[in-house]
Amino acid sequence: MMRALPILLVLAFGALRARAAGAQGCLAVEGERVTAGDLAPILPALSSLPADTEVGYAPVPGTRRFYHAPELHRLAMRYNLVLNAAGEICIERAMEPLAPQRVIDAMRTALGNPEARIEIVELSRYPVPRGEIQFARATLLARGATPALWRGFIRYGSQSRFAIWARVKITVRSTRIVATKNLPAGHRIEAAQLRVEECEIFPVNQPTLSLDQVLGLVPRRSITSGAVLAASLLDVPNEVERGDVVQVEVRSGAARLLLEGRAQASGRRGDAIPIRNLTTGKRFSARVADKDRVVLTAVLPSRAKDISQ
Repeated sequence: MMRALPILLVLAFGALRARAAGAQGCLAVEGERVTAGDLAPILPALSSLPADTEVGYAPVPGTRRFYHAPELHRLAMRYNLVLNAAGEICIERAMEPLAPQRVIDAMRTALGNPEARIEIVELSRYPVPRGEIQFARATLLARGATPALWRGFIRYGSQSRFAIWARVKITVRSTRIVATKNLPAGHRIEAAQLRVEECEIFPVNQPTLSLDQVLGLVPRRSITSGAVLAASLLDVPNEVERGDVVQVEVRSGAARLLLEGRAQASGRRGDAIPIRNLTTGKRFSARVADKDRVVLTAVLPSRAKDISQ
């Protein structure tokens, strides 16, 4: 016993403080593990240990962990310390209210637009762990004038997440392409048929179209004057239309043979369409390569001759 006296730490005062802490509330810790430095304000004897000495896992946010007297004594024995008073310690994660401005800043980061106008209509009311607020654009669910539900999370610790949500009204400055005339389906769009307008819109997931991206495309169906053009309404035009006279390039190894044919169907680059030889009337299939040009490849010399005659 005399040998233990130099390392005997009588913690009657510490135990009283522990009971007081239990009465007033829990000790809040920041990290994923409880350290000697966390407990030292309540148990001063632990200040003799390095502050980063791990003594256990911290509870998940929103829950509490209690160190009861037997566990405290086992902890003391592990580090050659002795407790002579009963008591318990309550531990919880450090939590804080969710700050609206931090949420708005995180949303602007997710949108990639620091000028986005964001109004929070409703926000998670419960406290959250301290960490980085993150939102993903893909989780912005609703569109239009009604508040949109946007789910995000707090990244805390090394790999942990704490779910949060908000209902928001969001607008961003953008441009849109508007038809100034009726646009028939299948006809290439020209600059004289369009105007560019500046507007404030809800941030949609699909990219905003520019004038250069629209010119030369064709409507999939007729678009009326005054309508806003969207990518879903447009398509790439055919390089070959049914009835067009096309140049046919027949490839057989290193040999090349050119002839003219008439397209029996419409097609875009890469499509295989039927062609009729203008001289012989024979039909064959060739792949669209460019405007009014098709290619027939990997045929035997005898087959190439048969197509051309």
